[in-house]
Amino acid sequence: MDDLETRELRYFVAVAEELHFGRAAARLGIAQPPLSRAIGRLERRLGVKLLDRNRRGAALTDAGRVLLREAGTALTAVTAAAHRTRRAGAPARPLVLVTKAGASHELLQKILAVTPVPIEVLLCEVGEQAHRLRDGQADVAVMHHPYDDLAGFDTADLHTESQVAIVPATHPLAARPRVTLAEVSHVPGLPMARWPRLDGTYPPGPGPEVHTQSQLAQLVALGRTLLVIPASSRAWQWPEHVAVPVTDAPDVTTVLAWPRDSHSPAVAALVRAVSV
Repeated sequence: MDDLETRELRYFVAVAEELHFGRAAARLGIAQPPLSRAIGRLERRLGVKLLDRNRRGAALTDAGRVLLREAGTALTAVTAAAHRTRRAGAPARPLVLVTKAGASHELLQKILAVTPVPIEVLLCEVGEQAHRLRDGQADVAVMHHPYDDLAGFDTADLHTESQVAIVPATHPLAARPRVTLAEVSHVPGLPMARWPRLDGTYPPGPGPEVHTQSQLAQLVALGRTLLVIPASSRAWQWPEHVAVPVTDAPDVTTVLAWPRDSHSPAVAALVRAVSV
């Protein structure tokens, strides 16, 4: 792909995701004819057909699906390179640590207490840490195994913990000293909330689809759902929630993660500090 320009890739990705030249042009802020010509030139240069045009818009060919996957990786790498280069050139810049907003306050305070370098904390929604690392917005991340996507990262274990069920305070389960996964997986009228999987799709089930912690907190408080999370993540729970230990849930390991190809002395210093 060294004979392709990032502009061409962005044009193609827009059309491939919208499957409509008009919508893609509007998304890119350009007119449709130049976009159509650019895609045509790209197809001629590669010698393959990327899109099947039809009256309703466009459909990806097999070659187009391959380029969409590869282009996404390439554009992410280019964006990350730009972010990291700018930050590397900034005088005395802090290390950016990304973590979900509901992370343990105690854990973050421990990291900040031992770090030998200045740290800026970037808060995000659940599951967004990997994206922030890959596109260069952050240097390190607090993540959870096996829940988060750790592909392409090196990690240092911070601690391992059990899990709890977060249930409405008014539900009979809230009075239980402990529960099992089987007991919380099929509660009549209180389905398990569904988080997006690593590929962005949702698992099947009757529970509500959620993608933010605020959505989840509200739905639990309203008695519409429950969830199972690492015990330390209950820092965000409301008075309307109760955390009940789940005796047979697999343990979760919280890790510090950073890009495998990182050569940052500041990252190395932080990893050494938290590993003591």
